[in-house]
Amino acid sequence: MADDEIATKAPESDAQESGPAESVFPHDSKAQDGPSMGEHCVTDRPTPSGEVPTGELTKLADVDVYIAKPSDYPHSPSKLLLLLTGGTGVNSTNNQLQADKFASEGYLVIMPDQFAGNPAPNMVDLSSADNQELSWLETGKLKLAETAKAFRIDMWLAYHTPEKVLPVLHKVIEAAKEEFADAIANGGGIYGIGYCFGARYIVILSGEHPDTVAWGQEAPKDEEQGVVKKEPVLKAGAIAHPTMVTKEELDAVKVPTYIAAVKDDPMFSEDEVLTPGRRELEKNKVEHEVRVFDGVPHGFAVLGDYDDPKIKQEQAQAYGAMLGWIQSH
Repeated sequence: MADDEIATKAPESDAQESGPAESVFPHDSKAQDGPSMGEHCVTDRPTPSGEVPTGELTKLADVDVYIAKPSDYPHSPSKLLLLLTGGTGVNSTNNQLQADKFASEGYLVIMPDQFAGNPAPNMVDLSSADNQELSWLETGKLKLAETAKAFRIDMWLAYHTPEKVLPVLHKVIEAAKEEFADAIANGGGIYGIGYCFGARYIVILSGEHPDTVAWGQEAPKDEEQGVVKKEPVLKAGAIAHPTMVTKEELDAVKVPTYIAAVKDDPMFSEDEVLTPGRRELEKNKVEHEVRVFDGVPHGFAVLGDYDDPKIKQEQAQAYGAMLGWIQSH
């Protein structure tokens, strides 16, 4: 593991317009201006050859979920893992295969449809076209389509807010507590893994919040009078290249947390979110680890095939690190 990939490991331990200040953590990257979601959040990579999902799409508390179980469950003990996806959602073959991989390690994986049947619209990938053989008119049309879809993604994000997503997640979690009580008891709680969009909600579920915030409502205005806070839902969490996470959400985290970040990721601001959030994690003596992956795109940790062997290698390392984190907690 290269030195420049490790940001911090502490046992107790979005972008802005002006130039970012130096990080107080050695070898960390600087965030740049950019969109709130990008191509790798909303478009699947090619599925690894020959792989087919083995879990099942079903319903839990009237919410569509993909459930992947260890092959010997319930005859052997398992642990419950909540897996939250990026914008491609529960019907993505790659996301289902990702859930299956965790299931093969002894986790009963519940992957809910956070989007109520409305996953993010796909981006247009101009790099996949041979622009040398496209006329200027065809190229112009592609760029217009790309702009239109980017606008649709912004509208999609404006709709899928914590006020809509968190109640869905809490419904699934409460139902899982009844149906899979054995797995929760065996693990001593619920573990969480999140990618891109879903990473934000793993952060929220790992935090201590007023009841209103925990359920996606506005924070009370009179907190100084003594608002009762809700304990974290998760026992431990691991996230990769999160989007739209706020500093306050990181500040509230109270459980062991692993973060796989991407160097110069415009969707996860170092100056406004990561650095101050980590200061709070250290101040609050929350066990955490942050690794900054260099030379890979946002979304690299989501299962999918890449031509670049470096990205493939880093994807495997991110999976191994996230799995190792929850296994050790």
